[in-house]
Amino acid sequence: MTFALRPLLINCITRRNHGLRNNLTKTSLQLHTSKGLLHGEYEFQDPKSEDEVVNVIFIDKNGSRIPIKGKVGDNVLYLAHRYNIEMEGACEASLACTTCHVYVHHDYVDKLPVAEEKEEDLLDLAPFLKENSRLGCQIILTKELEGIELELPKATRNFYVDGHTPSAH
Repeated sequence: MTFALRPLLINCITRRNHGLRNNLTKTSLQLHTSKGLLHGEYEFQDPKSEDEVVNVIFIDKNGSRIPIKGKVGDNVLYLAHRYNIEMEGACEASLACTTCHVYVHHDYVDKLPVAEEKEEDLLDLAPFLKENSRLGCQIILTKELEGIELELPKATRNFYVDGHTPSAH
């Protein structure tokens, strides 16, 4: 996209340095912009090679198993949003709520980094807390997590606004 800003720029610059005006009036000033990245855009890209693929199984509130192909580096919350899994994420991964609460299958709990104190504090507020509870926004996929199973709890509590469900950007 191109914008012709010559009159505005000339006016601003001539206030500072009158000598530049002659040079600017002889050339056309244009501003070029490039496509900006959207929040969470990385998670909405497909894996570029089979080496990047991480198979994930979400188990929804009804017990249905939903297999998904993620990729190394994906945030589980954004991956769930990409595939319309009912994981809310009211704080949009800012580590301020518990609406992305998941149960990590016991075979994978030790493969995740230890939860930081802030995540632990938030999990204490989550309804239906279990020993294998984690926040989906804090789980980043690695090849070590191939086949990970993540179960959604029967309910979450949205401290942000009752009924608010953020949509993908």
